Amino acid sequence: MTGPLDGVLVVDLTRALAGPHAAMMLGDLGARVIKVENPGSGDDTRGWGPPFVQPEGADRESTYFLSTNKNKESITLDLKDEADKRVLTELLRRTDVLMENFRPGTLARLGFGTDVLAELNPRLVTLAISGFGHDGPEGGRAGYDQIAQGEGGLMSLTGSGPEDPQRVGVPIGDLLAGMYGAYGVLAALMERERTGRGQVVRTSLLAAIVGVHAFQGTAWTVAGKVGHAQGNHHPSIAPYGLFRCSGGSVQLSCGSEGLWRKLCAEFGFDPEAPGMATNGERVDHRQQVIELLEGAFATIDPEDLLARLAAAGIPAGKVRTVDEVYGWDQTLSQGLLVDVEHATLGRLQLPGPPLRFFAPGPDGETETTRRDHAAPPVLGADGDAIRAWLAQTEEDTAP
Repeated sequence: MTGPLDGVLVVDLTRALAGPHAAMMLGDLGARVIKVENPGSGDDTRGWGPPFVQPEGADRESTYFLSTNKNKESITLDLKDEADKRVLTELLRRTDVLMENFRPGTLARLGFGTDVLAELNPRLVTLAISGFGHDGPEGGRAGYDQIAQGEGGLMSLTGSGPEDPQRVGVPIGDLLAGMYGAYGVLAALMERERTGRGQVVRTSLLAAIVGVHAFQGTAWTVAGKVGHAQGNHHPSIAPYGLFRCSGGSVQLSCGSEGLWRKLCAEFGFDPEAPGMATNGERVDHRQQVIELLEGAFATIDPEDLLARLAAAGIPAGKVRTVDEVYGWDQTLSQGLLVDVEHATLGRLQLPGPPLRFFAPGPDGETETTRRDHAAPPVLGADGDAIRAWLAQTEEDTAP
């Protein structure tokens, strides 16, 4: 149960979040990931806090860094130092995937342009993540998540209303760019099986955010309608959103006319009332629908309301805090919390990978998901071992 990418070697030159998240995704799937960090300071996120574990001293680690660097080894290299550049060169001769998120052109200036990489290792797959793209009129812009959320239209769709743009509560542009990047790497590795050659995969925070515009994108490109933030209710489906009740709130979704009729039957509404008979009519009369439901829910507490909705077959749920999510039996059942042993911090629990794998057989499925995860590395902890491995492999392959 080492994972489907067992045997794939990844060299991770990235820092902050988008690139490290992509590399961690491959590590979670069993790849060997060697994280290259700056001597002394390491990845920027090692200093992003609070919160920190061990608030002072050499053993201090930021929880931000811990969130996106499990299943990796760490080596420190100064890419302006010729000896360290030779170490990176030897790594790249052996690796399957290189990941970098420097500003466009930086890697070439360091002596590792795409032409050099192709000569060093024709089978190399390179992932390059930028803020706004590697070319175009603004291709050289620095990319930070919240700026990209705003520039990519996401903040205009998020918030209580058009005058209240809000960032998503996690750095979603970074995370999406990492996910799209990992997806592109896997496609390039598959193509390499046919062609024998690697290639460069490029994505950006801007591309990743535009890539998830979904129905909001086609509302503009096809219908000419500009979406805007409108709080906790869906712009194209009603009722679908967060509804107040006695002492709290619940979320529910009527994604079909059949569900609307079940909701009406449970609470005594007329499904054919003026403005209510079709989803389109209900969207046009959304505030009337909200008032109707919240009036019926006003005397029902959240747990009782959720029970009634479940019994009626209406998809519904609560809004959980993060601590409630990690204490929820369903979360635990899906392998979304894993135990690791950190070199200086001891036993830690970290969010687990979102994928599971199963092998079908005559007696049913056998889960083959990777179970043994490595804690995020202490800065440079694996440098000596990696150098020794390079020396040994060079000796083994010498003519």
